[in-house]
Amino acid sequence: MEKTLNLLHLGRCSYEKALEIQFKLLEKRQNGEIADTLILVEHPAVITLGKSASADHVVASDKELVREGIQRFESNRGGDVTYHGEGQIVGYPIINLIENKIKVRNFVEKLEEVFINILKDFNLEASGSSKDIGVWVGNEKITAIGLAVKKGVTMHGFAFNVNTNLDHFKYIIPCGIRNKGVTTLEKLLKTPQDFTRMNQRVVEEFMDVYNYHTLQKVTMEELNL
Repeated sequence: MEKTLNLLHLGRCSYEKALEIQFKLLEKRQNGEIADTLILVEHPAVITLGKSASADHVVASDKELVREGIQRFESNRGGDVTYHGEGQIVGYPIINLIENKIKVRNFVEKLEEVFINILKDFNLEASGSSKDIGVWVGNEKITAIGLAVKKGVTMHGFAFNVNTNLDHFKYIIPCGIRNKGVTTLEKLLKTPQDFTRMNQRVVEEFMDVYNYHTLQKVTMEELNL
């Protein structure tokens, strides 16, 4: 059966606004009003705390965060503390796991596979981890993953560090992991990367790994948002 993936590209959008959009699309997907949808977005600097986050994993004071222009937001996603900011590709898959006959763990493994495959384009060897979810190059994380599943439909998703400001990660203990680091594609390749092209590669690889045949680019208006 032919599978269609909707793509909603929000461009630069606040975390809070994107979360509101996610909840609306989540309900539409649960009700069968829309097809599986991938939201792509770039957030202004924000630290988010997942449901299992420890407050002491944010090591900066509120005053420091304000000075740096970094928002702090408590989220309903899985996982601990993470950072989003410019130069990072954030994706929120609104995917019906039941219709796709895929379990949560397998969905996460495939999400890791998307970025492992993309990094192969650059002859970079990456891997997932059964203990520390995400995609790693050595002991440095390049893609964070944190999902929530509501009535069989996913929300939240991934954050892929392309040209991200690594200095901002010093304000947190990413995902609560103290003995490992964070990296970006720019750092690994020693040059800034084409952000538009990398967004395209994420979509291409996502469709391939999850076996979607048709891509439908959609707007807020078309989704009645």
